[in-house]
Amino acid sequence: MKAVCWQGRHNVKVETVKDPEILNPRDCIVRITSTAICGSDLHLYDGFIPTMHKGDILGHEFMGEVVEVGNAIKNLAVGDRVVVPFTISCGHCHFCKRELYSLCDNSNPNAHVADGLYGQSCAGLFGYSHMMGGYAGGQAQYARVPYADIGPLKIPDGVEDESVLFLSDILPTGWMAADNCNIQPGDTVAVWGCGPVGLFAIQSAYLLGAECVIAIDRVPERLALAEQVCGAEIINYEEVDVQEELMLKTGGRGPDSCIDAVGMEAHGAGHALSTLQYVYDKAKTSVFQETDRPIALRQAIQSCRKGGVISIPGVYGGVLDKVPFGAAFQKGLTFRMGQTHVKRYMKPLLDMILDGKLDPSFVISHRLKLDEAAGGYKTFLEKADSCTKVILDPWH
Repeated sequence: MKAVCWQGRHNVKVETVKDPEILNPRDCIVRITSTAICGSDLHLYDGFIPTMHKGDILGHEFMGEVVEVGNAIKNLAVGDRVVVPFTISCGHCHFCKRELYSLCDNSNPNAHVADGLYGQSCAGLFGYSHMMGGYAGGQAQYARVPYADIGPLKIPDGVEDESVLFLSDILPTGWMAADNCNIQPGDTVAVWGCGPVGLFAIQSAYLLGAECVIAIDRVPERLALAEQVCGAEIINYEEVDVQEELMLKTGGRGPDSCIDAVGMEAHGAGHALSTLQYVYDKAKTSVFQETDRPIALRQAIQSCRKGGVISIPGVYGGVLDKVPFGAAFQKGLTFRMGQTHVKRYMKPLLDMILDGKLDPSFVISHRLKLDEAAGGYKTFLEKADSCTKVILDPWH
């Protein structure tokens, strides 16, 4: 089969690799009909996530048709259309029983590697380094899906792939980001980053009862989507001081909740302090004295109102520098974060899509063949050609 394989920093290639096989009675094989490039994939592309090996198959947002099932699978059959969550969950451990699916105790066979870095391992993840299980990803023609009696969600006939593909990751991630804010009627929510997760977080915040959502970015096309499609007020951080502008918009109190949908590779060019922070972080990461650039997180902590919530769906990989934790302490902030418990949210969000309350396909800007993946990664990284989201067709 064809698959998108990691070759090194800023280097991916479509190669012919061996088809996946059933390895466990709870496995299934999915013929992938649609897959996508995620912002999290760019962290691999940029070389920020360790334990990648040359030839690893990338991708964790995918869906398709079941073509083979293990003999322990009773809830799926050949021919079923399914969306596959990016987190791999056993369904039976302490955490899965509490619907904390991304914290599964059993799905990462390389948990000892993550234990050494983080103290404990989260669940195994598709296409996301050997530290997270070494599972082959879904930017391919076929994929093996472990614990297939738990993860995949059946999709009704007649529903287009583009309407439901993002149930695999970014739509539940945006929803969980807003859900973590404990939004109350009348709340104001600020969202850093108007990529797909940020846009879905804006929509989710409104559906959960927010009165006002303020979106922060610098890319005109993304700010336009935030304002015109999602209904947010917008701030271009290259034009104003973000914290000052948020105080003006909230009467000096600050947003009730702040969502950092940017994560470890934040930029800060524009305002003088942001530029200085960006230069500082980039210099330190270049010599491996810091692993992440937490500019958006710093701004969120400084801007959030006293007693507010910081929700972090943006991926962080390691050790951060000069995070104003004293401000967080003095202001009594609550932090909620982590890999998304995708399985918890898939069915309710599918129902919203079927009811017409959500149409996630608006984020798609580029539809490419799998063979064009290398160009898609480059375009997405550079935010060129008004790129907001790239989906790949493995077969045409």
